[in-house]
Amino acid sequence: MVTAERVRWAVEMLTVDPDDHLLEIGCGRGAAISMICRCLGGGKITAIDRSATMVRLAEQRNREHISSGKAAVRAVALEEADFGPERFDKIFAINLNLFWVRSPAKELDLLRTLLKPNGSLYLFYEPPDPSRLPKLADRLVAVLAGNGFTTTTTTSSQPRPLLAVVARVK
Repeated sequence: MVTAERVRWAVEMLTVDPDDHLLEIGCGRGAAISMICRCLGGGKITAIDRSATMVRLAEQRNREHISSGKAAVRAVALEEADFGPERFDKIFAINLNLFWVRSPAKELDLLRTLLKPNGSLYLFYEPPDPSRLPKLADRLVAVLAGNGFTTTTTTSSQPRPLLAVVARVK
């Protein structure tokens, strides 16, 4: 699947409200930022990536949104980020392996504190091998449940399988 299609599907799944405050973990070149900012009124997206190169590209792509105050992009790893009192309606990541390759308990504890009441964590994946999608879904659901979240999963099969896992604090 073309990256833009994967990102477009993820943004559609987020159902962004004009006043939402969102956090993207691992923003890459900032494609989702651009799409989300078109949906925002008084809301804002904060995007982080551990790669300074990716952040620079995301900033170039979203210069207009950053100058309008709808977007902020920072070069920082999630575990090192300090958001102060800022809290988010929706936190999301696209193809970020952090949540299934090792125990993300520390990061999930942080995300739980960053979510507003009734906020949601969205994890989106396009596995390189479509046959791995069920195992990936099972792993993510188990990890999230074991760290105090309830989950729902959604898949899209056209043209390649995509997975969305939506998690809420129990």
